[in-house]
Amino acid sequence: MRVLLTGAFGNVGQRTLKLLIERGHTVRCFDLKTPANEKAARRFCGRVELFWGDLRRPEDVAAAVEGQDVVVHLAFVIPKLSATGIESEEHPEWAYAINVDGTRNLIQAIQSTTSPQPKLLFTSSYHVYGKTQHLQPPRKITDPVNPQEHYARHKVICEQMVKSSGLTWAIFRLAAALPVRLILDPGMFDVPLDNRIEFVYSGDVALAIANALETDAVWGRTWLIGGGPRCQYTYRELVSRTLEAMGIGMLPDEAFSTTPFATDWMDTTESERVLHYQRHDLQDYIQDMKKELGMRRYLIWAFRPAVRYWLLRESPYCHDKKRLWQWAFRGYLAWGSLRAT
Repeated sequence: MRVLLTGAFGNVGQRTLKLLIERGHTVRCFDLKTPANEKAARRFCGRVELFWGDLRRPEDVAAAVEGQDVVVHLAFVIPKLSATGIESEEHPEWAYAINVDGTRNLIQAIQSTTSPQPKLLFTSSYHVYGKTQHLQPPRKITDPVNPQEHYARHKVICEQMVKSSGLTWAIFRLAAALPVRLILDPGMFDVPLDNRIEFVYSGDVALAIANALETDAVWGRTWLIGGGPRCQYTYRELVSRTLEAMGIGMLPDEAFSTTPFATDWMDTTESERVLHYQRHDLQDYIQDMKKELGMRRYLIWAFRPAVRYWLLRESPYCHDKKRLWQWAFRGYLAWGSLRAT
């Protein structure tokens, strides 16, 4: 099968690309030509077709779509940790041009293709449900959307465009698929520690996508893609286990927001029944993170107070600045905790 993969060199994109190649698909990668993407592309040299372009340019998108059987649309500017270095919430008009106008260009290119129209699989997010901590979990496909930020609004608009496009389509609303790389961003403090959050291993998302391309029942429907019951945590559980594995250690409650955030648990019973993708959990992600960090975990631990102090300074919720160093040194002598994680 000939597959166009947008955002091919992002977090989920690279996992999906690797699996599609293993499955024997012919993959055309569409992404921005940046130093980071070019570096990532070298891992797949000779095994894929590289198509550097910009979703905002209709001519780029039209050329990329031609001759494909399926388009998997992953490219999107996210609220935090964006590979572009620019966040959707700080620059919403710029993000809209990529997210919404870019998706519109993609749909129109598919509609106008001279070859048989490729199918379209669009990846959305469970952020479209908005703040739901006051509701009984889990979230279901039938729940109303209530987007709170620009990113989620863009996803809702794109979902509506996809559904009304007349194309053969499927929509995946993804849970939190964390990247396996050392990124410490102030956005980590925006989620309250008692907030429900569902994790999904990025490789499992890739498996769901790869299986979807071989499953007729997936088309014409919206699916919830998450890690399942064993990947449903409070944010405290998720962030503490991850920070401990990195050698940083859990940060004080005072550093985190208390305003409910747009994450929750989901009912993925049907998607797992059809797509059989839930293979991993948070411990697998932690093992990947430890492998990625390697000896840097011990350097982080060695400079742990400074790293913690820097992080705490980035939190907009730490109002007692006089206690930053006290919090920074908390647990510094617990060498055994690093070795045990």
